[in-house]
Amino acid sequence: MAKKYYVVWKGRKNGIYTDWAQCKAQVDGFQGAKFKSFPTLAEAEAAFGGKAGASKSSAAKTSSSSTATKSKPAALTQTQITDMPFDIKIFTDGACEPNPGEAGTGLAVYHNNTLTELWYGLYQPVGTNNTAELHGLHQAFLIAKEKLAKGLSVAIYCDSRYSIDCVTKWASGWEKKGWKKAGGEIKNLDIIQPAYALYQTLQSQITIHHVNGHVGIEGNELADRMSIVAIERQDEALNLYQETTDIDEILALRKG
Repeated sequence: MAKKYYVVWKGRKNGIYTDWAQCKAQVDGFQGAKFKSFPTLAEAEAAFGGKAGASKSSAAKTSSSSTATKSKPAALTQTQITDMPFDIKIFTDGACEPNPGEAGTGLAVYHNNTLTELWYGLYQPVGTNNTAELHGLHQAFLIAKEKLAKGLSVAIYCDSRYSIDCVTKWASGWEKKGWKKAGGEIKNLDIIQPAYALYQTLQSQITIHHVNGHVGIEGNELADRMSIVAIERQDEALNLYQETTDIDEILALRKG
C-alpha cells in the first residue's frame, strides 16, 4: 500500500501525520475536524502551509531531512490558499512611508473564500513597517477570537516573518527571561506582549501562514491597499472600509 501523509488543519493537535492512526487520534470525535491525505510529504507540507511542526512523526522527519532542512518551503500560491478548508481566512499587512515614518495597517477577511470585510486604520504618525505589521497580526487575533466563538475555523495569512516569529517563536523565550534578551532591547514590546497574550489563548485553534507580499495573492493585495488607505486618512481607529465592494476597483488603489 502506498504511503500517505495526513494534514490536520483542525483537530486536537494540528500538523502533518504519517499514518492514519495518528491522524485519527486528532480528529475522531473532534467537532468540525478538517483533514486530508496526500501522496507525498511535499504536497502535505504545501497544503499545510509549509510548517509541519512538532506533529510530524520521526519517519516524516527522516524522509525529508535531506531536502526540507536545507531549503525554505515553497511560497504559498493563491490556489493552495483557496483550497485550504478554513471557514475564515484573514489577511494582514502593514505599510510605512518612509520607514520609519507614517504607518498604517490593513486587513482583508474572507468567509468561505468570499471577501466579507476590509479594515484599515491604526495610523501612527511615527511608526515603522514592523509596528504596522505587528498591529495587523494582533488585530487578526482579535477578529479570529470573534469568529472562533461562532464555531468557525480560522487561518491567518501574514507577509511579515518578523511579526509571525515575534509572536509564535521568540516571545515565549523573552517572557521567561523577564522580557529581556542578551542582545539588548526588545523593540515593539508594547505590541508584542498583548499580541502574544492573546495568541496563547488561540494557538490551538488557529493556523498562521506566511505568504509572500505582492505576488498576486488577492487577500494580501487587498490588505496592502487598506494599509495605504490608513496612512492617507490618518485614522488611529480601526475602521470598516465601506466605499466599494468592487475588488478590481480596490486593487486599483495605490500600492504600499
